Amino acid sequence: MKKKFLEVGKISGTHGVRGMVRIQPWCDEGFLQKFKTFYLDADGKHSLICEKAQPNGNVYIAKFKGINDIDNAEAYRNRILYINREDANLDIGEYFIQDLFGCRVIDNETGKQLGIISDVSKTGANDVWHIKNGDKEYLIPVIPPVVNQVDIDNEMITITPLKGIFDDED
Repeated sequence: MKKKFLEVGKISGTHGVRGMVRIQPWCDEGFLQKFKTFYLDADGKHSLICEKAQPNGNVYIAKFKGINDIDNAEAYRNRILYINREDANLDIGEYFIQDLFGCRVIDNETGKQLGIISDVSKTGANDVWHIKNGDKEYLIPVIPPVVNQVDIDNEMITITPLKGIFDDED
């Protein structure tokens, strides 16, 4: 099931004395700058309006409306930031990593269910999906020869498994 509000980062501390904060992003570079409204809860009840955000090394420096000094900013330390899914404009074929969790993974050739996605690791070269099937976990590289189709709406992913991952082949 798709969540309406998605986690995108965490306020890790303050920056200066005029109410700016440092945000540790949990999304692709530049993605945070597309948003003006952030939320402090998974229900979207408490929002912050971003007046300015810019990358600074591996964090973002942001200024939110109404947070004007270091004491106000400090109160937001360690808070998770969310966005409303409806505010994100994803291109066709793009999806949020959070939407993968719980998706069924199906063998493209046999139609057999291989498990469900339980985690995603970012390795640099490509992501790796963790597929759970009972007490076993399999690691699948997210590369074109392996991943055939990602259907988030139907929570189903079809893959062509690499030899030896799901069986005892040498």
